[in-house]
Formats: sequence, C-alpha cells, structure tokens
Amino acid sequence: MQAVIHDINIELVLPEEEWRSRQADHESKVDNLVGQYLIERSQHKKNPVMDFLFQYYAFRPSMLKRWSPGFGTALEFSDVETLPDFEELKISDNKAWIDMDFFPERRIRSATWILEMLKNTQNSRPSFGCFGMHEWAMVYKAEKPRHDQVPLRMEPDELAEFVESRPLLCTHFDAFRFFTKPAQPLNRFELSRDTFSETEQPGCIHSNMDLYKWAFKLYPWVNSDLILEAFELALEARTIDMKASPYDLRDHGLEPIKIETEEGRKEYKALQEAIFEKGKPIRDKLITDYGKLLIKF
Repeated sequence: MQAVIHDINIELVLPEEEWRSRQADHESKVDNLVGQYLIERSQHKKNPVMDFLFQYYAFRPSMLKRWSPGFGTALEFSDVETLPDFEELKISDNKAWIDMDFFPERRIRSATWILEMLKNTQNSRPSFGCFGMHEWAMVYKAEKPRHDQVPLRMEPDELAEFVESRPLLCTHFDAFRFFTKPAQPLNRFELSRDTFSETEQPGCIHSNMDLYKWAFKLYPWVNSDLILEAFELALEARTIDMKASPYDLRDHGLEPIKIETEEGRKEYKALQEAIFEKGKPIRDKLITDYGKLLIKF
C-alpha cells in the first residue's frame, strides 16, 4: 500500500491487523529459537553456540524478540498503547513510523564504514579453503586453552602437528586476533584492524556470521525480519564453526566435523559454500538499508 502521509521516507503503510500479526509471528519465532536456551541458561548450563551469539555479539534475547518495522514503513493504529515502544517513533494521524531524522549523527561515521565494508565484501571473490582452521590456531601451543573446561579432541602435541601440516588461510581479523602468538606468523595473510574491510571475503564463515552484527547495529531502523534472518544464519554458521573446532562438544549435541580428514574437509567446504549462498541476499538487503539511511546525510 502506498503511503498517504507527508513523509518522503515512507514507502509502505501496514494496516494494524497486518503489522500486529507480523509482530506476533516474529515473537513466536524468537521464542522457538531461544526459549529453551534461556531456561537452560537460568540453570547455569553452558551452550557453546548460543552463549557466543549473545555474549560476543552483545544483543540481548529480549532485543532480538522486540519487533521493529524498520524505517520506511508506517503502522496504522487505533490505540497508541499497542505500538512498539521506541523513542525513535514518530506519530501522526493514527500512523506511526521510525523517523530517519532520529538517527544519531554520532553513528553516521560507523554506519558509513559498515556500508563500505559490506560493499567491499560483496565485491570480493569468495574463498573456501580455510576449513575452519582458525579455531585450531586459537589453541595451537597454548599453555592454557581459552575454553579449558571443554576437552580437546587431540592431545596438544598431535594438535600442534596437525596445525603445522595445514595452511592457515584466515581472512577475518576478529578471528585472527584470538590466534595464539605462535600461530599468528603461520597465517598466510597479514591482518589488522586497520585493514579489516579490505581483507573480508564473502566465503568466510565468520564474515557471514557477522551479518547478524551489522543488522542489529542498525536497530531499530532495520526491520526485525532481517535481523532474525541474519541471526538464524549466524546460528547455523556458529554451529558449523564449533563442530569443526578442536573441541569435543558431543556432550552438547555437536558431532565433530573432522577436518583432520579428507572427508571432513569436503563436508566443511560444502557447508561453508551453503552459508555463503544464504548470506548473499542478507548482505544485499543490508547494503540497501544502510544506503537508504545514509543517503540523507
């Protein structure tokens, strides 16, 4: 439906019944994804996949559940109390929308950097030859592994020998920075925070996982459907990441992808390629949304 309100940024007006249905559907999907995890977390149970997604990315489950239409969409309403509770909401003539004018100027610089990084990644050639070795490089010759409460699948000497037998081809700085000091010189690429946007490539598991971060960084201006789509991809990617790691996580229901074998590397590569394909439309949508938001600045 075309907007009839006087705001050039509004592209769509949703009747109250429709947006309330979308909101309820979103909340139900999030409950199905994280409800059991939250129960177990309250019981102090560890989850190597979900813990990472909510601690490393620092976007709370309650925020993931909180539905936003994103900018460009207005909501018809009969009772203002039923509207999503956002400070950025503008209300006029029984319609409400996320006002782009409320986007903080202090965030323009970081949003511009994110947009350029996403474009650079989109235009880069995907690479699928790392086989998840970044997790192994994080425990290579470590005096004390970062997650020492979880058993490793190999003895330290055997693990070190395996790492030295394979090329380290990490292109993602935020993974590389957790490499042990002995492992960092073994990586084929020199990575740094300053060159982060130049070395990202769309075949990387972590680059696709990070689409979730770039989505919620734009909350509530980006719609929650896209954030949830990115979260589901991150959930799948992190699961692959942990299965291919040197940790024995079978007690958590994660059967190892044995990248130390030819069969395991083929399995990992196929899964990595599938993540790449799923990430492309999400990255495209984020580029579009960031571009539309920043065009006014």
